[in-house]
Amino acid sequence: MYWKKLPFKTIKSKIFEALENNLNYKDEPILGLPATYLDQEQFYFNAPFLKDAPFLSTLISNPNHIGCHTYSKGESYFSGTQAVEVDVLRICAEEILGAEPNSYDGYVAPGGTEANIQAQWIYRNYFVKEKKAKLEEIGLIFSEDVHYSAFKGCNILSIKPITIKIDKDRNWDLVDLEKQLITQKQLGIKYLIVHLTMATTMYGSIDVPGPIIETIKAHFEDYFVHVDAAFGGFIYPFTNSECQLTFKNESVSSITLDGHKMLQAPYGTGIFLARKGLMEYAQTEEASYVQGTDFTLCGSRSGANAVSMWMILMSHGSAGWQYQMERLIDRTDGICEKLDELNIPYYRNPYMNIVAMDAKYIPIEVAKKYHLVADDFNNPKWWKIVTMMHVKKHVIDKFLIDLQQASTVFHN
Repeated sequence: MYWKKLPFKTIKSKIFEALENNLNYKDEPILGLPATYLDQEQFYFNAPFLKDAPFLSTLISNPNHIGCHTYSKGESYFSGTQAVEVDVLRICAEEILGAEPNSYDGYVAPGGTEANIQAQWIYRNYFVKEKKAKLEEIGLIFSEDVHYSAFKGCNILSIKPITIKIDKDRNWDLVDLEKQLITQKQLGIKYLIVHLTMATTMYGSIDVPGPIIETIKAHFEDYFVHVDAAFGGFIYPFTNSECQLTFKNESVSSITLDGHKMLQAPYGTGIFLARKGLMEYAQTEEASYVQGTDFTLCGSRSGANAVSMWMILMSHGSAGWQYQMERLIDRTDGICEKLDELNIPYYRNPYMNIVAMDAKYIPIEVAKKYHLVADDFNNPKWWKIVTMMHVKKHVIDKFLIDLQQASTVFHN
């Protein structure tokens, strides 16, 4: 896991060079494209600060990254910034997630929700095309802690959601899994998409793939494994060197990440990655007016989002990013030490920066003061803390003091 940190001067130079390799709406005779630069009444080229603002300059230039540029060259008009996107994918797939060079396809998606549905779409189409499957024979299986995008995808794609209970440690209940596999097979399910999670939204829990996949193998021959690492992808592989939910695991076929969470990138910076040989099952050949056609749910997408992710990754380098993540873990450790001292029950994976606290011990006024998030705001059983970059030690200290005062009253 290594990529070099670059000084801002070099980052700026490389992005402006990429923009020079794009077709330029401002200076070139472009008549056929149904697009242009951003509105010049609001976003104008002559603002003096733009010479030092490569991301904003890219945003105003408005490159369209439609297509999948690891699969085909796609639209030639924006080859400069497309190459930046391909390098972002390389860092994520190879350096962070352990893929072999040129063994994957992918794109910068609008977010993790689309990227998760993209995986479902690909596997559904594979089963229909290669196995002659009927839609009612395809199921998506996941734990009850799954992100809601799993249900959304099932609704859109007309495949069956299959929910597995979790145990006290927030792992898949393997007894329930076995029972559900037998039941679903009897009900006509023949093909499975297995949705595993690297850091669930509420708890930060990590699915353990080995026992889940072995149990599924005993009942189904035809399945794919997708990993939703929307939250965990930019932290967990850095804090746990034994992470099993990467492309080093031969069972994993695709992975989702989100730049707008841990990476501090703008919204619209999800990532979808899949092993070679899968992306073509989402190819829309009817998009014949697009060079290279299209493979994505969203179609047109901003090249500026890929640029933002590349700039962030390069400004830290792998060593700098690991240091950042370890700092967050240290702060989260401190929270948990105090919760232990106060005898407040909580769930936390030790390699993650999410702490879910038993709601019975958290006064509602404290939860509201610090904008904690509930598992269910109508009837909270858990309140969670997420130790993000903006969460400073003095705020944590104030929260813990308030919690200690409330805890003293509670225990008395």
